[in-house]
Amino acid sequence: MKTLPVLTLLSAAIIAAGCAGYGSRPSAEAVMQPTQGNTTNGTVIFSQSGDKVKVAARITGLSPGLHGFHIHEKGDCSAPDGMSTGGHFNPDGKKHGAPGHNEHHAGDFGNLSPDSNGTAVLTLTTSQISLDPNASNSIIGKGLIVHADPDDFTTQPTGNSGKRLSCGVIRLK
Repeated sequence: MKTLPVLTLLSAAIIAAGCAGYGSRPSAEAVMQPTQGNTTNGTVIFSQSGDKVKVAARITGLSPGLHGFHIHEKGDCSAPDGMSTGGHFNPDGKKHGAPGHNEHHAGDFGNLSPDSNGTAVLTLTTSQISLDPNASNSIIGKGLIVHADPDDFTTQPTGNSGKRLSCGVIRLK
């Protein structure tokens, strides 16, 4: 009879281990750091549910006006000006454009609009990116950039968003 409690505990442990991932969703984060001479920083959280990824950004230290916000192809923030992140993340080879339109890069997130304190909050959902490191549209290890100027959604291939104010690398949590 002494084996019954041990088997019960063992069964409970196996069930708990099997359920540990149940309901969990992949998530990732980019901690934004200012590029040289700038003060823009913040955090961007990515969470995946099915084929959709929710992006929740809170960026501080912005000047008044709109600021382009893009995923870039390289997760390398080593250059003082953020240029080491390369161009926009564009796994489908599309033209640059506004989010929500058929023709735009997967990394085109539009513009951040700060409040009077220089803080911008942005939430969007997209099915063009993935948090699966093995997917062709995976953003894991990619760079994230906040630009000085607004994205005009037409200038190819960058949207004419100007210098890079802040850089972060997207990492799984």
